[in-house]
Amino acid sequence: MICVVADSRDLLALERTREFQGSYHVLGGLISPMDGIGPEALSIQQLLHRLDPENVQEVILALTPSVEGDTTSLYLARLLKPFCQVSRIAYGLPMGSELEYADDVTLARALEGRRTVE
Repeated sequence: MICVVADSRDLLALERTREFQGSYHVLGGLISPMDGIGPEALSIQQLLHRLDPENVQEVILALTPSVEGDTTSLYLARLLKPFCQVSRIAYGLPMGSELEYADDVTLARALEGRRTVE
């Protein structure tokens, strides 16, 4: 399993949770046409070289919930789906927050990312 992050700060944040037991891949940024950053500026080719079908069954996209993060996630998902399962971390409300103060996009994503109560 490989978890894809935009930069090393994101990797460190995920490591603090001690929940992920796999390898990381740092892209070195996000696709941002407005800033002149295309897929070729990121370490996407290196990620493709790491995809060994014997060892990598899933790639988790842990990218920022922004226009750039969504663009990068969509690009990578289309590129990687023929090789392995691709998932994306859920987005939603932070612990301790109040629903009434959440923006519409955050609430919508929280509803989309819902899970069955066990």
